[in-house]
Amino acid sequence: MPDYFRLFNEIGIIGQLSRTLLEARLPPGYVAAQFSVLNHLVRVGDGRTPLAIAQAFQVPKNSMTHSLTVLEREGLIEIRRNPQDGRSKLVYITDKGRKFRADVIDALAPDIARIAAAVPPEFVARLLPDLEILRKFLDADRDRPA
Repeated sequence: MPDYFRLFNEIGIIGQLSRTLLEARLPPGYVAAQFSVLNHLVRVGDGRTPLAIAQAFQVPKNSMTHSLTVLEREGLIEIRRNPQDGRSKLVYITDKGRKFRADVIDALAPDIARIAAAVPPEFVARLLPDLEILRKFLDADRDRPA
């Protein structure tokens, strides 16, 4: 058990440090949570409901609504009526949102280069499949009944 705690402790610290690094590269007024929504929409595809996005991030819907409101106001996403269910809405990333995301990733390039110089690409390539296994398990397990 101690190794599992150490694993999650290391992941938590890495998460905090990487979030701080990301936020230093975001334009003023933006936070990592907003960038993460754009990244999520690119990764899983857009056309998700605000509730589904909130559930994916495991945050209350009203917290997600705040992030979505900022992103929509800035033209980075569009929120449209769901054609299948007029009571719900769907979220789509805009071209401006895709460019914003790409620009932030470009702004991270010097940081990533510094990391790559210290952590060999072969190490990262070996680590990624194992982290994906852990992430997929945790993703599936979060919806397990208590």
